[in-house]
Amino acid sequence: MAKIGLFFGSNTGKTRKVAKMIKKKYDDELVAAPLNVNRTTAEEFSSYDFLLLGTPTLGDGELPGLSSDCDAESWEEFLPQIEDIDFSGKTIAIFGLGDQVGYPDEFLDAMGELHSFFNERGATLIGAWPNEGYEFEHSEAIIDGKFVGLALDLDNQSGLTEERLNAWLTLIAPTFGLPV
Repeated sequence: MAKIGLFFGSNTGKTRKVAKMIKKKYDDELVAAPLNVNRTTAEEFSSYDFLLLGTPTLGDGELPGLSSDCDAESWEEFLPQIEDIDFSGKTIAIFGLGDQVGYPDEFLDAMGELHSFFNERGATLIGAWPNEGYEFEHSEAIIDGKFVGLALDLDNQSGLTEERLNAWLTLIAPTFGLPV
């Protein structure tokens, strides 16, 4: 089994695309194939000690799921399946996608929700990311002046995605045992 689980929720496929970009950089022994949370089980998900988790923010700052008009179940439906699991001893890094121009008042809020969910269940969360270079009004994904994970805007700053992703992977590499 791979050392690091790579899971995402998605609606339009952009978060899946970023997960595939991450996977392309690492072999199967290190990072598992990206898996949509609507295609996994609580047992499989919690079997990893290291997790890379991705989510878009939809609508009014919501996690993807059926109530936010997604075509399929996603984080909204998966989190209740794992709410009783103790994530102590597990290390998690989160990447989030949002639209800072179209939704400046809830930019990346869903990433903040994932962070809170796993923090409350004892996980060690790493990968905080600077908020410089973005233009938004408010985000629930900011703690102590930084995003709680990698902040991506494929709608307005797609040209910065690969650079930001590489810098973030380098940032988390020592903790996750990733090559730099």
